[in-house]
Order: sequence, then structure tokens, then C-alpha cells
Amino acid sequence: MYEEYSNKVIEHFMSPQNVGSMIDYDGKGEYGNTKCGDSLTIYIKVEDNIIKDISFLVFGCTASIATSSITTTLAKGKTIEEALEINEKDIIQALDGLPKSKLHCSVLGAQALKNAIKDYLEKRSA
Repeated sequence: MYEEYSNKVIEHFMSPQNVGSMIDYDGKGEYGNTKCGDSLTIYIKVEDNIIKDISFLVFGCTASIATSSITTTLAKGKTIEEALEINEKDIIQALDGLPKSKLHCSVLGAQALKNAIKDYLEKRSA
């Protein structure tokens, strides 16, 4: 059933990292794919311009769960500027690839993370 997925994808699907909501978040970003119905929310906690904590809630397929999980592991400990640079290619590469039909799932993580950072920056400047 999972032959088309890399071991990294299976690992992050079976044991996703940083799952859950966050009550005291500094930024919250949401993104959904109307084509397939997947939806992701990322929460970030920032201290001294560094993402100290991050979590997510996702509704989606195997690839959506894996890309959401790996996105949080890529962003945790990074500065805001470094985290803003994380893109779909980084997510796919960190998972050792995705099937062609699931490449769109990498957009969920990248965009929800950017939206969470945008939310954080808007709140901080207000």
C-alpha cells in the first residue's frame, strides 16, 4: 500500500512530530487545498526571533501528514528569516521525495508556515 512512499514519509506519517494545537501561540497559519480537501494549521511560539516551539493540526492523506510533520521539524530552532526560506522543494527533499501525484501536499506546509510567521509579525508590529 505504501510502496510509492519513501521510508521518511512513512516514518513521519506513522509517528508525526509536533502534533497538536497550541494555546499560547505567537502566530497561527492556516492553508488548505480545495482540490483534494487537505487542510493544515501551524502554530508557532517565538523567542528572540527564533521559533522555539511549533505544532500542527492537519486533515489529510499520508503525504499531507508527513509534509506537515517534516515542515515543523525543519522550522523548529530556526530564525524567522530562515523559516521564511523553507519551501516546497526543501520539504520534498527532507522526505526523500514524494510521488508525483502528491507533490502538491508540500505546498500545505510551506504556505501554512509562512502564514503563521505573517500572523506573528503582524501581531508584533501592532
